[in-house]
Amino acid sequence: MKLTVIGCGYLGATHAACMAELGHEVLGMDSDMDKVATLNSGKAPFHERDLDDLLAKHTASGHLTFTASYAEAAAFGELHFIGVGTPQQPGGHAYDLSHLFAAVRQLAFRLKNPAVIAVKSTVPVGTASRVRDLLHEHAPAGNAVEVAWNPEFLRESFAIEDTLRPDRLVLGFESEHSWAEAVLRQCFEKIIESGTPTIVTDWATAELAKASANAFIATKISFINAIAEVCEASGADVITLADILGHDARIGRRSMRPGLGFGGGCLPKDIRGFMARADELGVDQALAILREVDAINNRRRERMVDLARQQLDGTLMGKRITVWGAAFKPNTDDIRDSPALAVAQKLHDLGAMVTVTDPQAIDNARKTHPELDYVDDPVAAVQDADLLLHLTEWPQFSYVDPHKLAARAASPKVIDGRGVLNPTTWRAAGWTFRALGRP
Repeated sequence: MKLTVIGCGYLGATHAACMAELGHEVLGMDSDMDKVATLNSGKAPFHERDLDDLLAKHTASGHLTFTASYAEAAAFGELHFIGVGTPQQPGGHAYDLSHLFAAVRQLAFRLKNPAVIAVKSTVPVGTASRVRDLLHEHAPAGNAVEVAWNPEFLRESFAIEDTLRPDRLVLGFESEHSWAEAVLRQCFEKIIESGTPTIVTDWATAELAKASANAFIATKISFINAIAEVCEASGADVITLADILGHDARIGRRSMRPGLGFGGGCLPKDIRGFMARADELGVDQALAILREVDAINNRRRERMVDLARQQLDGTLMGKRITVWGAAFKPNTDDIRDSPALAVAQKLHDLGAMVTVTDPQAIDNARKTHPELDYVDDPVAAVQDADLLLHLTEWPQFSYVDPHKLAARAASPKVIDGRGVLNPTTWRAAGWTFRALGRP
């Protein structure tokens, strides 16, 4: 098929490359000329595991190209995916849909032939009908343009795997007899034939799918972090407890990782946007639990600051603190709502001298937090430190020999905010070791 992907950020660029991998002719469209040039050179303007290889492969073959022209995109094929960002509104919790509606309008004016608009962006329930109305109002093709909802469930650093081999495929349509269904089934034929569960549903259910999934995952993370507070107070070990709970088939271990909590551009935004839409619908009490989920998550950052203060004899003023991690999770350079940077900034604001290291995210972190110090090497970053905080679970950090670090630190004290460092190994190397939710 010939298809387009409108919006080439984390979601769109990955989706475009993966559609080319499935054998389609793909045109990615983004209004950022610099981003388009970078993508056409076979590189992503952000870090996503294995994406550069996929981009290089398919831009070189000619199956994948990028443009900044809506006119070129509209004329390219009959299937148009939209994956523009829907960030949280400034000063509020609801989704900002301005980029989505702007993209729909720009595309609609140029749609002269029947087409399918498949939206992947995360939105509040009820958005699909507004997209349909915009298209039918402005597109020369009118009612011959159909709207489909195809939510994504991507995890950053696993986005290619989650696109090509997803846990499930969700297709939402206005009616049971939609031409758009045949078009999308053709597009995803290889994925469907591989045995991927494919759920065909209505618009509203498809719109709720991503926010509901993220709300559940966020609840799972905050639940185990709430239990971690009880573990710290009682001397129990939350890591072992999570393993015990995870063996229950009704619960499962996946996503139930105790530690500093979640961040990034999806989970925090989606639970807040979900709550905001529920409030608009008059059912805000139904999602009251998510307010506490959000609160628990934010409390983990405060707990880390408090624990750091305790380890430094009650004062942070003038102390040298090294933070391992800037990205909100490993294997990405995404710093949106990063727990690690939130803690680092708070420590700085309280008078500490904070040095941050990260394998991928230093450049992004420096742009938003120029007041912090940055060092590329995690070993060198510990030089003369009064305290080391492990806040993003990059594998590289776990491989560092704590014996070599001890001599560099002014005081060998470490707090593991992600529960992956080996307490026995670090203590044997002379470190005072603390971890959230562990004895």
